Amino acid sequence: MLAYDYPLLGLFWTMLWFFLWIAWLVALFQIIGDIFNSDDLGGWGKALWLIFVIALPLLGVLIYLIARGGGMQKRALDKARAQRETYDAYLRETAGSAAVGGGGGGSADELAKLADLRDRGVITADEFERQKAKILA
Repeated sequence: MLAYDYPLLGLFWTMLWFFLWIAWLVALFQIIGDIFNSDDLGGWGKALWLIFVIALPLLGVLIYLIARGGGMQKRALDKARAQRETYDAYLRETAGSAAVGGGGGGSADELAKLADLRDRGVITADEFERQKAKILA
């Protein structure tokens, strides 16, 4: 063979096959994750796709990418967006930086924030009294 006549060519082919094998494994795990995270597939659909991808690995991965590959990115972005919104809501709740009179922090903290805003001239004394009445109500 030509690869054995030129050891550098043999190394190139070995590295190429290794790279393709790693790329296939990454795609396989992405697809399996997409199958389990897909909301538009029922239990039987997920089971059939999983069996197909495991029983015929190369063909299953290629067919899945052709049939459902376009939606993989959309589903991943939707999931990331939902996680980000949950994280942001958690941060707002724990930091107490929700709207004045909203959740987070006690009424004493809210009154202190309002007083600081009034002292800096951000809100008027009348607005301070209205918000204070809301908090104490």
